[in-house]
Amino acid sequence: MPPAISSAEAPVPVRGDLALAQRRALERLAAPGTWWSGAERVAIAAEARQARRCGPCRERRQALSPAWGGADHESLGRLPPAAVEAIHRVAADPGRLSRAWFEKTRAAGLAEGPYVELVGVVATLVSLDAFCRGLGVAPHPLPEPLPGEPSRYRPGQARDEGAFVPMIPARGAQGAEADLWPPGRTANVLRALSLVPDEVRGLKELSAAHYLPMEQVIDVRAHRLLSRAQMELVAARVSALNECHY
Repeated sequence: MPPAISSAEAPVPVRGDLALAQRRALERLAAPGTWWSGAERVAIAAEARQARRCGPCRERRQALSPAWGGADHESLGRLPPAAVEAIHRVAADPGRLSRAWFEKTRAAGLAEGPYVELVGVVATLVSLDAFCRGLGVAPHPLPEPLPGEPSRYRPGQARDEGAFVPMIPARGAQGAEADLWPPGRTANVLRALSLVPDEVRGLKELSAAHYLPMEQVIDVRAHRLLSRAQMELVAARVSALNECHY
């Protein structure tokens, strides 16, 4: 397993909880997931990095319509075309995803569960790489995949509520999913991944170190070295640059 960023490598001190959270995120990337094997999850992460170098992705971002039909993605060739399309679009042009695009991708062979897990892996990789770019250090080497089979677990509480994919209702995090969020209180940004509960758990752990524990997000008194107002200013600016819906 590659080491997490240390204070010796970075131009500023790195908190121990950040290094630990990033190490655990890399470990999760390497392990078999719910619908993808460890090797496939690492391949998804590698393809997400490739999306930053993909010429057709750059051209699509500059096009007026996200439906621009240019050349095929410059892929690493390790995953099915439908998965490559989803990875590149989620990593490179997420602000213009549509239901029509999702339905087309699903018809091409990417089912709901694998899609949700893929989004979770891409979000993890993008978070880790953005942290490294912000510090001006090299990105983490991707880990060696671990053996094993995906669990193929689907939570029984997941329902179709009109989103792209089924989600666990806000009051449905019970039983095996009781740890996902407090009873009856959560945000759609978490529920969006709840068809694959382990991706919610991974997002929560990484976000708690990078930003705040989910339980403290609505507490305006919560802070680290930056004040809450400073944190929200940075978060809002980054979200705007990334064309984040929220």
